[in-house]
Amino acid sequence: MEEYVSIKQNREFQRIYSKGKSFVSPALVTYVLKNRKDTLRMGITTSKKTGNAVRRNRSRRVIREAFRSMPREICPGFDLIFVARAKTPMMKSTELSRVMAQHLKSAGVIK
Repeated sequence: MEEYVSIKQNREFQRIYSKGKSFVSPALVTYVLKNRKDTLRMGITTSKKTGNAVRRNRSRRVIREAFRSMPREICPGFDLIFVARAKTPMMKSTELSRVMAQHLKSAGVIK
């Protein structure tokens, strides 16, 4: 898989939340929006609803690892935001990877 660029600015998160398409499961929410660049951009959000700092950091690590192990067929030119939910810190990255793949397939990001 080609590398991705991190989304860090609040206004970019807000733009993707408002204009992007969302896919929801008990473990993860995925927002997808086509960008005008030829790069894959990814951001992760964990709210305080997820739990304390340890759980939020674990959620981010699990999401990052699940994304890293995704198949190589991910198309460039998309902005992706993954929002952790209460179940996320309790999951393994392999389980989350399956959920993520399902979201990205329905979004048309995976060929």
